Formats: sequence, structure tokens, C-alpha cells
Amino acid sequence: MRWLLLIYKVPNEPSARRVYVWRKLKGMGALLLQDSAWVLPTTPQTREKLMWLTAEIKEMEGGSATLWEADAAFTGQEDSLVQQFTAQVDELYREIMTQLEQTEVDIAALSKRYQHAQTRDYFQSAFGQQVRDALLRRRGDDS
Repeated sequence: MRWLLLIYKVPNEPSARRVYVWRKLKGMGALLLQDSAWVLPTTPQTREKLMWLTAEIKEMEGGSATLWEADAAFTGQEDSLVQQFTAQVDELYREIMTQLEQTEVDIAALSKRYQHAQTRDYFQSAFGQQVRDALLRRRGDDS
């Protein structure tokens, strides 16, 4: 498995730039490894998004960024990363499932949240499939 590793530096002030980069990375579902080193699995979408973000950071005054594609060097490191990515997306799925269990739900809004979670589901969570099935059942009940 290949991984994308983004290492960057953005000046402390103005803080809006740091917050912007952080939000972009969190929105992609990236994991923080250390300080300003973030990781994502390599896909065409993650590669493109991180290439754009790298370019944006470099255009910021005082910003620097390096994007690497790498393999894990030690056995077990990938398993840990996969578990962290899965746990992160399963939390999003749990929130959707909790709302689906309520009597009054906005299926359209939950479907949109599910689609967003799916873009971060790099390892096809089994729980994600359960949420999808529950959404489809609920959509059928509301018809």
C-alpha cells in the first residue's frame, strides 16, 4: 500500500492560514502523524487534493510544503493506520445511524452526510455498508 505524506510549515500569524490548512486536511480525513506531518492513502483523488493544497501552502507568504509518496517500512504500521482511518469514518457513520434511529429524520440531509463520510471511507468500512442499508430502508419507509 502506498501513502501520501504532507509535511508543511505555515507562519503562526495570521492564524487563518493555519486553520484553513487544518480544515482542508480534516475534511479529507487525513491523519496527523506528528506536528505538521499528515498522511492519507494514495488514490487519484487524494493525490490531486494534496497536490493542490501543497501548491496553496507554497503560495502563502512564509509557507512551505513537501508532498511525499511512501511505503511503510515496518510490518504492522499500515494496520495501525488503517484502523485509525476506519475508526475515524465509523464515528461519522455512528452519528448518522443514531439519527436514523429517531422517529423524525431528514433523509436527504442524512444521505448527504453519508455521501460525505463515504469520500473519507478509504478502506470500505463494514459499518458504512450497514448505514447505507439502513438509509435505503428508511428511504423506502418514507416513500
